[in-house]
Amino acid sequence: MTEASRTGKRVLLAKPRGYCAGVDRAVQTVEEALKLYGAPIYVRKQIVHNKHVVQTLEAQGAIFVEENEEVPEGATVIFSAHGVAPEVYEQAKERSLKAIDATCPLVTKVHHEAKRFAAEDYDILLIGHEGHEEVIGTAGEAPEHIQLVDGPEDADRITVRDPNKVVWLSQTTLSVDETMETVARLKKRLPMLQSPPSDDICYATSNRQHVIKEIAADCDVVLVVGSRNSSNSVRLVEVALDAGARAGHLVDFAHEIDDAWLAEAGTVGLTSGASVPEELVQEVLAHLAQRGFTDVEEVVTANERLTFSLPQELKRDMKAAAAAAQG
Repeated sequence: MTEASRTGKRVLLAKPRGYCAGVDRAVQTVEEALKLYGAPIYVRKQIVHNKHVVQTLEAQGAIFVEENEEVPEGATVIFSAHGVAPEVYEQAKERSLKAIDATCPLVTKVHHEAKRFAAEDYDILLIGHEGHEEVIGTAGEAPEHIQLVDGPEDADRITVRDPNKVVWLSQTTLSVDETMETVARLKKRLPMLQSPPSDDICYATSNRQHVIKEIAADCDVVLVVGSRNSSNSVRLVEVALDAGARAGHLVDFAHEIDDAWLAEAGTVGLTSGASVPEELVQEVLAHLAQRGFTDVEEVVTANERLTFSLPQELKRDMKAAAAAAQG
C-alpha cells in the first residue's frame, strides 16, 4: 500500500492545461526575435498574461512597454498575443518601428469578423471584459459599430439601430457557460441576434474549462496556476467552483500556496491557464508531494495538436539570415 493511499491524499491533474498554440507562438516570436536581431527587443504590453514568462523574457533582453511612444524610433516592436487596434499599427509606422505582430490567429479571426460585419453595417455586440487588451483591440477595428457587453447583467442596457441587423462576437478567453448565458439574455430582447460564423471562444479555453468541470466535484480544493490578469486563468477558478469544487485558488508560483488550504483536503485538483509554462505546474506538484499528495492521476479529456507558424515578417527575416549565413 502506498503512502498516498494510506493518507488518502491525491492530486487530479487536468489535461489539457498550460500553453495553447497562440501563447507558444507569441513566446517563441520574442525568443526568435532576440536571437535574430539581438537585444533589446521591445514588446508592447505583456506578450502573454503571465508573470513568470514576462520575467524570463526580460532577463533575455525583452523590454516591455505600454505604448509605441516608449519605443525608440526605428526599433523593433512586437505586438502581444491579445491583438491591437488598427491605430496601433499607424502609430508604429509614424515612428518607423519594425512591427512584428504576435497576435494569436484565433484573435485575428475575431478581428476579421468584426471588420466584415461592420462593412455590412451590422451592430456588433462584443461580449467581453471591459479594459481587457483583446477587447480594446477588437473594438478598435470598428468602434462606431461595436458595443461591449460585459456579462449577462449588461445585456439589458443594449440598444441597437436595427434589431434585424445585429450579431454577437466574443473575447476568446471567456467562460463558455457565462457567454452562452449572456447570449440567451440578449436573444430575449433581440430574437434576430446572429451568432459568429464559428465559435469565438478559443479551443484551448473551452478544453481547459471542460476538464476542470469533469474533476471539480471530486476536489476539496482546485489550484489553478496562472496570473491575476490572465482572463482564462481567472475563469478556471470560477468554473471549478461552479462545477462543485469546495474551494479554488489562483497562484502564480508554488510558494504562494497556503498550507491552510490543504489542511483538510483529501483530493486536490490542479490545472494551469493557457499562458502558463509546464515547469510551474511541476513545481506545484513537487510542493504538494512534500505535503503527502504523492498519488497523481492525470485526467485527460482532449489531446491538443494545433500549432501556429511564426509571424510572416519574422519568418522572412529568419530565412534571409539563414541564406546569408550559408552564402
